[in-house]
Amino acid sequence: MPSTELLSLLPPWLAMAAVVFLLAGVVKGVVGLGLPTVAMALLALRLVPAEAAALLVVPSLATNVWQTRPWGTLGPLGKRLAGLLLGVCAGTWAGAWLLGAPAGAWARVALGMALIGYALWSLAGASPHVPRRMERWLGPLAGAFTGFVTAATGVFVVPAVPYLQSLGLQRDAFVQAMGLSFSVSTLALAVGLAGNASLPGAMLGWSVLMLAPALLGMALGGWLRRRLSPLWFRRCLMAGLLALGGHMVLAG
Repeated sequence: MPSTELLSLLPPWLAMAAVVFLLAGVVKGVVGLGLPTVAMALLALRLVPAEAAALLVVPSLATNVWQTRPWGTLGPLGKRLAGLLLGVCAGTWAGAWLLGAPAGAWARVALGMALIGYALWSLAGASPHVPRRMERWLGPLAGAFTGFVTAATGVFVVPAVPYLQSLGLQRDAFVQAMGLSFSVSTLALAVGLAGNASLPGAMLGWSVLMLAPALLGMALGGWLRRRLSPLWFRRCLMAGLLALGGHMVLAG
């Protein structure tokens, strides 16, 4: 088949989607979150929400798993966060059973306002800290609440990210911990809602192609993150939470 005919078979939005995932990957590489938010906001300019969500499946899960690198340090970190991760699974599955598929604009608005409030509070100089002795019971509690919020809204940031920030992890370990938490949340939500959700199957193949620009963007973002001072990294993280919260409020 001639190359011109092959090109004619490609969807007209494919190049735009590749640029979107490259940009979203850069954001995630710098602050450790934000790929679904950036991608959904921009993809909605050309695609219906169900198609955009289907495109997100593979890049979102794969970039969260990639964010857990370096895998040599994953074991000790996973052991420390085991309570949080088990709580995420339990809360997500309980929420999926009680609530069904994520829905409800006002739930997302409330969560967006919470993200905005937390980011502003942190930018004002607040520095939460959880003593190591409290992690045994506070981790599962934060995980369960995060899981229930995930089941209700499809967003797994609160209170997992504030909790992880309170553990006093180094910058790269904190980003790795977010990747681990988000990976478990994504898988738990997929299991919990397997019978409730339906995505356009034809888009899942294109979702695999979007993995390449997303990973390239994450690599660029990680390069930038390593060149940011701790202060600017904190500011970028809080700006990311502000943007995520603002998007949820406006979309609701």
